[in-house]
Amino acid sequence: MGYTIQSVLIPTEQSYATVDVQLEDDRIVAIAPQLEARGVVIDGRNKLLLPGFVNAHTHSSEMWQRGVIPPVPLELWLAELYDFTPLEPEQIYLSALGTAVETLLSGGTSVVDHIVLIPGQEAETIAAAVRAYREVGIRAFVAPLIQDEPFAYGLPINGSSPAMEAQVLSTEATLDLIRDAVNQFHNPDAGISILVAPTGTHLCSDALFEGCIELSEQYQLRRHAHLLETKVQQLRAQEKYGYSAVTHLKYLGYLGPSTSLAHCVWLDEADIPILAETGSTVVHNPLSNLRLGSGLAPILKYRQAGVNVAFGCDGSASNDSQDLLEAIKIGSMLHNVTDFDYRHWISPRAAVEMASLGGATGLNLADQLGSLTVGKKADLVLYDLTHLSLLPRTDPIGLLVLGRPTQVVYYAWVNGKAVIADGAVTTVNVADLKQELWNRSQWFIEHQSPLRAAIEARYRSIMDLPL
Repeated sequence: MGYTIQSVLIPTEQSYATVDVQLEDDRIVAIAPQLEARGVVIDGRNKLLLPGFVNAHTHSSEMWQRGVIPPVPLELWLAELYDFTPLEPEQIYLSALGTAVETLLSGGTSVVDHIVLIPGQEAETIAAAVRAYREVGIRAFVAPLIQDEPFAYGLPINGSSPAMEAQVLSTEATLDLIRDAVNQFHNPDAGISILVAPTGTHLCSDALFEGCIELSEQYQLRRHAHLLETKVQQLRAQEKYGYSAVTHLKYLGYLGPSTSLAHCVWLDEADIPILAETGSTVVHNPLSNLRLGSGLAPILKYRQAGVNVAFGCDGSASNDSQDLLEAIKIGSMLHNVTDFDYRHWISPRAAVEMASLGGATGLNLADQLGSLTVGKKADLVLYDLTHLSLLPRTDPIGLLVLGRPTQVVYYAWVNGKAVIADGAVTTVNVADLKQELWNRSQWFIEHQSPLRAAIEARYRSIMDLPL
């Protein structure tokens, strides 16, 4: 089906232009004033058309822990997460639907889901998420979160050897799991891509990283990982390798234009040019970094060095939201306090480009996605500029990024298909989804985490905090 979006506002290099935009099949085929109407005609007056954003790092299954984990650092937060009631595949399906819908309604047309796998039901977890993303129609990059070292290895071990945990698969079994997922689900033309995605250097062996590199080369897969999110992870990397984790990933061959790295808060100055030289992408997750007290990633330094940066919401238990516009707002203005030279600050237009083209670049898809360009994929979002949160009329992109826009997505297309029309999701029944999330949950305020209790003294000792 084709579309003609008439008299719509689009950004130009310095200003805006009013044009018609035509979509045919999965592509943008024309951008010009007063085009001959073809297909479904959309009134674009008083509306802004932008390329779809990329939610470049999240964990959809964490939606079930949203709002319940107290304000503690990542390592203790993870202990709380591990102790939560085990999920079922149907819950994975519902939380992936919810993540996709919230991403779409905040301007995102693609999502990178670093999905936490149910122990013993890893394949079923992946299948449930893929089913959800196919149904809702978002462009999904499913990145099963894998590790082959136990949780205790994530903290500095000081020469001890923590016992292996039953839920950790062997390296070989883990790689077989990803290979099976690729053979069953990897279909980029249909909007579903499988990524290799070790959780990070703190919980993964070199053998796992090397196996992921082999899989990515064999099947042309993108790569993803957490990288130095916390001070503890930096200390663990020094203990594990004797030098920078970034240098080690470069040595292994994991970095490159198809590699995106979430967080990157605790990098050394010498690490920054390595990311730039290899063409690797940093995914900035400002809200979870603030919620968990992880620190401020030096995003302005990355951008000045030529490192590509994208935005992510991170999971719903560490954000606790999938509002991509909120992540973009906080993730751009947050860094104004890190550099007195305001010429380095991130403008609203730069933030929009980071969220769209930056996200596409991180997936090595800048030739297909991320800008309003004839010939590119029709992954687009149409914003209603008459909404109260975008008034009075000033600069449309400034209002979108610096303001608090709510319910302003009027239309959204993924691969040329309208997945939002007249402000409503067209592919799934959101009312039914809300009811299912309500029915399968309960108020959950008081809880105790045995794992957190077991490691808290060790964590505080590592961080030189009073016991």
